[in-house]
Amino acid sequence: MKHIHYKEVEAQEVAEAGAHGVSIRTVIGEADGAPHFFMRVITFDAQASSPKHSHPWEHEAFILRGTGVVEVGGESSNLKAGDVVYIPPNVEHCFQTSQPMEMI
Repeated sequence: MKHIHYKEVEAQEVAEAGAHGVSIRTVIGEADGAPHFFMRVITFDAQASSPKHSHPWEHEAFILRGTGVVEVGGESSNLKAGDVVYIPPNVEHCFQTSQPMEMI
């Protein structure tokens, strides 16, 4: 069993080209014996963005706090605390914020 506070995991700045103001804490991952599911807490500063990208796995996101915009397959939606987003595999997507936002 693993039981921690998420802030015990050091935040890693996203260094991918086109990303700015985004950090990730992998609170459950392969190092914990989880080969199929990772839990990550993603923090966006004000005016932050992730680059448009796609990958062969899906995303499920829950917005914990803040506001932003997600673009999935060319369609944009506003985000607020309590919102849930599903991004299918291999679909281009990105996140942008005007205020700080945090999601899992």
